[in-house]
Amino acid sequence: MPENIVESHDVHKTYESNGLAVHALRGIDLAILKGQMVAIMGPSGCGKTTLLNTFSGIDDITRGEVIIEGQSIHRLSDRQRTRYRARRMGFVFQSYNLLPVLTAVENIELPLLVAGVEPKAARARALEVLRQVGLPDQANKRPGQMSGGQQQRVTIARALANQPAIVWADELTGALDSETSGEIMDLVVRLNKEEGQTFVIVTHDANVAKRADRIVHMRDGLIETDTRAAAGV
Repeated sequence: MPENIVESHDVHKTYESNGLAVHALRGIDLAILKGQMVAIMGPSGCGKTTLLNTFSGIDDITRGEVIIEGQSIHRLSDRQRTRYRARRMGFVFQSYNLLPVLTAVENIELPLLVAGVEPKAARARALEVLRQVGLPDQANKRPGQMSGGQQQRVTIARALANQPAIVWADELTGALDSETSGEIMDLVVRLNKEEGQTFVIVTHDANVAKRADRIVHMRDGLIETDTRAAAGV
């Protein structure tokens, strides 16, 4: 019987903007199965990125509970939460967030070194995930020497380096052309199937969403619909 890796119960997130209370999340109940790929869609300002940031523990919640791998993430201290993210989560962002002065392999191994992995083992793991994403020949190139698609593959490799249980992706292909976007999604779908990792992908792109198992549509801080995508049928 498949188990839930993510569960949320009545999650609210309210913050202040120019003296006004903004209700970004208004009571989110969501369960995601281990190994599932879920696309989060909806208009700008509907709460998609807030959901990703609060569920992953980057931001606090106002009310409710988020449980990941049986752990109530917001009951952890900031230090415990940071340590948990470093061990069990991976992150992919539209802006890549690669350090321009480091090579591809150095960008990938850096989080491992920070987490205390021995340098030789960190380098070996970084080279391994570079092979997984099809870029073994780019190991010693800096981001500025690579295309956007190659940089995003390096970002994905970095997210996978710690062998996370769950990968959170915000606009995974937003900065890429349609052909490169398709190639990146081919890669993500393959990695999802081969490695069994859970992917939660915030996207505006229907072509990205249809590659997922489920599409969750949000509006005004609420889940409007939750349906199986074509790939999940």
